[in-house]
Amino acid sequence: MKLLLSCGRRRLQVVCLNATVNRMLALLRSILRMAVVEWDWLKSAPHVRLLREPQRRVRFLSPKQAARLLEELPPHLAAMAAFSLATGLRRSNVTGLRWEQIDMRERTVSFDGALTKNGRSQAVPLNDDAMRILTARKGCHPVFVFTYNGKKIVQVSTAAWYKALKRAGINDFRWHDLRHTWASWHVQSGTPLLALQELDG
Repeated sequence: MKLLLSCGRRRLQVVCLNATVNRMLALLRSILRMAVVEWDWLKSAPHVRLLREPQRRVRFLSPKQAARLLEELPPHLAAMAAFSLATGLRRSNVTGLRWEQIDMRERTVSFDGALTKNGRSQAVPLNDDAMRILTARKGCHPVFVFTYNGKKIVQVSTAAWYKALKRAGINDFRWHDLRHTWASWHVQSGTPLLALQELDG
């Protein structure tokens, strides 16, 4: 949906997704409802119709597909992908992960609110798979957990990633879908949704 804002002689064109517009419309609808029910400001609230949103794309791997992908990835990407599957962390949190954030004794990785999507500090528990990966990475770099040729990894969706997907016979799969895979595996194993939301941050 396009909104045109007039600024004197200039026009600034702002493009908003339907989902963004719908969040504002839902807020407006809630306020109008309160104006009728709670505050007696209106006799009735006008109907506010939400825009149609495309269905969210959800893609995840089976454990067998994930194992095949990890086999095909080069070691530095395989370690990061396996860690993502074990923790559900976002790409940026994995690529920028520092040893100072890891508590091996408590088996947690901590994130300051400035590094999380919701702005809240978060401590993520580390399962046995994540701990094995961290133990293997110990001593590789003094600051960053995941590196390549001694340098911090910035980009993961590289030619090596796409070639590994092709060799593994996996189509239409993005790095972020590792996070979807982690969540799907939790749901399939019976993790309550509220607990999963807490883990997910």
